[in-house]
Amino acid sequence: MATLAPETQPLQILLVEDDPGDARLTAEALKDLPEANLLEHVFDGVDAIDYLRQQGKFRNAQRPDLVILDLNLPRKDGREVLQEVKADERLRTIPVVVFSTSTAKEDIVRAYALHANCYVCKPVHLREFMRAVQSLASFWAANVRFPKQLCKDTAGA
Repeated sequence: MATLAPETQPLQILLVEDDPGDARLTAEALKDLPEANLLEHVFDGVDAIDYLRQQGKFRNAQRPDLVILDLNLPRKDGREVLQEVKADERLRTIPVVVFSTSTAKEDIVRAYALHANCYVCKPVHLREFMRAVQSLASFWAANVRFPKQLCKDTAGA
């Protein structure tokens, strides 16, 4: 019995990353993909929560399909962001990928305990970093169904 894969959709991605170099590399990696990924970027956890809740300067922000979240952020760290997102009934269905340089067992276990959808260690080498970002985006774009897609599917029914 064959199953149908969802058609590849452009992803609305929120990147929460304080390192400008990593943010630039992530944008470059996504630009090379066949899916037209839409990337928004914030530098800290406070702006991430405001963006997701469409507050303040982000009141017109689109709800992302996916959040790529660094752990070590200024003003509010990634663990706090993850905890707030997964505790918020309106936000908890947004998949959150932790993308961090930390390989510490404690960070990985805690991220999953806070309901991260996956944890990816940032590669140090440029080519591997680019490949990791592209692999993440390709997987989520080609293989995953999102709640807002389901709403579109049932709107015409």
